[in-house]
Amino acid sequence: MEETAKFKDVQIELPEPLEGCESLSAVIGFPEWWPTGARIAVVIAHDEGDLNDPLVSALHQELALQRFLTLRFNFPFAEAGKKKPKNPDPVVLEKAFRAALGLLTHDKTSAPSHLFLGGVGLGAKVAARLASGRIQADGLFFLGFPLHAKGKPESAEIQALYRITSSMLFLQGSADPLCELDVLRRSLARVGAPTVLRIFEGADGSLLQSGQSEAERLGTYRAASRTVGDWIEGILDEI
Repeated sequence: MEETAKFKDVQIELPEPLEGCESLSAVIGFPEWWPTGARIAVVIAHDEGDLNDPLVSALHQELALQRFLTLRFNFPFAEAGKKKPKNPDPVVLEKAFRAALGLLTHDKTSAPSHLFLGGVGLGAKVAARLASGRIQADGLFFLGFPLHAKGKPESAEIQALYRITSSMLFLQGSADPLCELDVLRRSLARVGAPTVLRIFEGADGSLLQSGQSEAERLGTYRAASRTVGDWIEGILDEI
């Protein structure tokens, strides 16, 4: 029987206003039979757009169909309808991500037993910072991780990765100007936690190649989503 999932638009109430926002828009994907079973939750953060970014949306839907409770949400700048700031406040972004996590644990009777965090671009970076602190996750997945400034591989920021103890999955485009693969490989060689790197040849930070058709884009999104889902299943098999 084909698995199904239900999706619900919700508002994340913030403990304190963030950049003028008192709540953040979000979408929860409920897999069939939730909250029975293993109760696995996945939280996905967006990059410079918003929660409706095509890659985020595809990943969110695919993982919900694979039996995971999924959540995608807006950062405050996206909620306000603004473009990503040149230098977004990391404290604001982390507070927004924490509020999203709080939504999952609000009802203790259906709180997840296993938690995976990740995101695209900026969202991946925020997830890494959270996991390098007190947030406990079974695994982290990063799509288009922004390792350094454009054209400045010597400015690679990897300190947060060194403090993470959870397994990590990296999906990177070989032509991503914010993540030279040689720099990433050298960095991961010094990371203590288990890491997996999957390369999308010729792709940028969105994992897409220039000139791809709509069908090819959808194929890329499905491939990325399945890679993340299979990796999560592998982690769970080891727990």
